[in-house]
Amino acid sequence: MNGAKLRERLAKGDAITMLTPHHASSGLAVRLVELGADAIFVDCEHGSWSFEDVRVTAQAIRGAGGAAIVRPHSHERPILIRYLNAGADGLMVPMVDTADEARAIVDAVRYACPADHEKRLVIAMIETPRAIDNIDELLAVEGIDVFFIGPGDLSQNMGYPPAPAFGQPRPRAVMERVEFAVRKIRAAGRIAGTLVTSDELPFWLERGVKYFYIHSDPFLRIGLAGIKKALGR
Repeated sequence: MNGAKLRERLAKGDAITMLTPHHASSGLAVRLVELGADAIFVDCEHGSWSFEDVRVTAQAIRGAGGAAIVRPHSHERPILIRYLNAGADGLMVPMVDTADEARAIVDAVRYACPADHEKRLVIAMIETPRAIDNIDELLAVEGIDVFFIGPGDLSQNMGYPPAPAFGQPRPRAVMERVEFAVRKIRAAGRIAGTLVTSDELPFWLERGVKYFYIHSDPFLRIGLAGIKKALGR
């Protein structure tokens, strides 16, 4: 499983990029890997991926040299186990608020993959003010590879829209909480991750973030805008 390769690279200090195809498409997922993505985000919380889609796409992604990171829709233990058994190289579990929840996720991974759990990457998503308040306890949990601050859900849980207008920054209050969490994660010697645009990536890289989730939509939007401009539209 290529989750182990991502862990090894993170341990060496490498930065990892994970892109989302936004569609249940193994072909598009593979193309993103061919173009340079280290991992592909298979979003089963908001997307339309089936278990069979995950199985087929994960195989294709690994064949291209990447890793398939699945976001399940919940912490439900059988769900986590099924995605792992379908071939996920790692899990990116949403809304992890407490140390007990984080430990339960680690336990589910080790139960599902008793012989090779170390080959699966485990990512805990920090997406609420409560999770940030509990960050010290969360960081003490062994078996979590990446602590990922999700700025969209954090924004919404703080009373702001989940995403700003295209090209605009997030509210300062949200960014201060993200920066606080990143500092805590780095001070504890753990790996921090967050969602970025290509413009935002250098800022967070300088602050020690090593796991970057990137949407593919902005590249399409910018490219098509350039074509429309060239056509005079």
